[in-house]
Amino acid sequence: MTDTAHGPAQTGDLVEAAGHPVGGGLIKDSYDPRLTNEDLAPLKKQTWTSYNLFAFWMSDVHSVGGYVTAGSLFALGLASWQVLIALLVGISIVYFFCNLVAKPSQVSGVPYPVICRSVFGVLGANIPAIIRGLIAVAWYGIQTFLASAALDIVLIKLFPSLGKYAVTADYGFAGLSLLGWASFLFLWVVQAAVFWRGMESIRKFIDFCGPAVYVVMFMLCGYLIWKAGWGAIDLNLNGVQHTGWSSVPVMLGAIALVVSYFSGPMLNFGDFSRYGKSYAAVKKGNFLGLPVNFLVFSILVVVTASLTIPVFGELITDPVETVARIDSTFAIVLGALTFTIATIGINIVANFISPAFDFSNVSPQKISWRAGGMIAAIGSVLITPWNLYNNPDVIHLTLETLGAFIGPLFGILIADYYLVRKQKVVVDELFSMSPTGLYWYSKGYNPAAVYSTIVGALVAMFTVLFNGAIDGMQIAGMSTASKYSWFIGCAIGFVMYLYLATRTKLAVTNFDVPVKA
Repeated sequence: MTDTAHGPAQTGDLVEAAGHPVGGGLIKDSYDPRLTNEDLAPLKKQTWTSYNLFAFWMSDVHSVGGYVTAGSLFALGLASWQVLIALLVGISIVYFFCNLVAKPSQVSGVPYPVICRSVFGVLGANIPAIIRGLIAVAWYGIQTFLASAALDIVLIKLFPSLGKYAVTADYGFAGLSLLGWASFLFLWVVQAAVFWRGMESIRKFIDFCGPAVYVVMFMLCGYLIWKAGWGAIDLNLNGVQHTGWSSVPVMLGAIALVVSYFSGPMLNFGDFSRYGKSYAAVKKGNFLGLPVNFLVFSILVVVTASLTIPVFGELITDPVETVARIDSTFAIVLGALTFTIATIGINIVANFISPAFDFSNVSPQKISWRAGGMIAAIGSVLITPWNLYNNPDVIHLTLETLGAFIGPLFGILIADYYLVRKQKVVVDELFSMSPTGLYWYSKGYNPAAVYSTIVGALVAMFTVLFNGAIDGMQIAGMSTASKYSWFIGCAIGFVMYLYLATRTKLAVTNFDVPVKA
């Protein structure tokens, strides 16, 4: 294994944090051990190329969750071409925001929870770290559930007698069938074992995942074209309800949902950009992995989904269900297993690295990378993720809720780094517990950031709770506003923090200190 601190970056380096302690951090004598370990300290050397970042995004985009989320946009009553535009505009916004959040960590060489110390205080940084870590727990569970659903398809196809155990009403607990529980727990154990085995096992998963899904999706799309013919590709579906100007607000809501879907990895993208050898390399990797890669992925999703109507007689937005309709046991098993393995790989990259850093930041000397990952794994069972992602309405409610909490954290970080501190961070002070330290603020917490987070999240969640998705809880206009929960939270956090940090008694007065060499 090549250490990113001592040698050239390899393709698999992007998951080093998931399979093995990152290490490579330069710990100085002045760093307080209560804030420091080798995973959190600034890197000695940053060697990732743009390809490494491209590979990360390819792994993150190509998942059953990404396909199902994109497919759920059809439930909004949009034509296929409108869904495609919404996907592309949404991912372009994600690309722009990822570049913004990448720079602080790339320049300083520290992960997301550590750079948050400059904003929230050396102790207050645990607030965004825990919020992001808990959201990773939710996504860990959701992705594991989606992978287990694909495994169910394989098992029922190979052993038809298991079909009866897939009926939740007859054999079910907590909203999941007996077969579903068996598949979910099996994959849960497999992932835990992969985590524990370390880098080489994970490297094999990641090297296979992104490209494998592309191969299967191209094959699936080709099969549907072969069955229906090129002329059957119709981007105006029968279920289209919005045309002309009336479709604009719906498309804007769809764009917001795309941003919400990527809001998690977008927020803690600094965990990966810190390895970039230059900011230019990070931006190039983001461009290849987001707009370019996502364009191909989106076209495949839209064309494949539209062809399910002439081939199967109904719109199917779940790739696993689409594969299950094919009249070939081999094709079903190959497709479902590919989606299963790929989703596991994505889970390792997207939802293990984040809690590994976030929970480690809470107590660097007590919580290791393995402990952080296992906290996420255990929590993923307790939240019953199948109830968070089982139909388009629930998918949108889940994304809106996650966006409400992530938005303010993003807005505050951007406001502080770019407008308050003018892109200046004193790296050594991020590891100081001195009451006179630059990022000590008030007892280790920056009140301006804490208040802005609370207000931004509460207002954004208000729109989600009263949007009508929950029976008996609806206020006029909230259904539309809730789709923009991430943007609402982000805007409020951004504006409120900028005001408090520059124009009140909570103002940050020492932000003009130059960066230490």
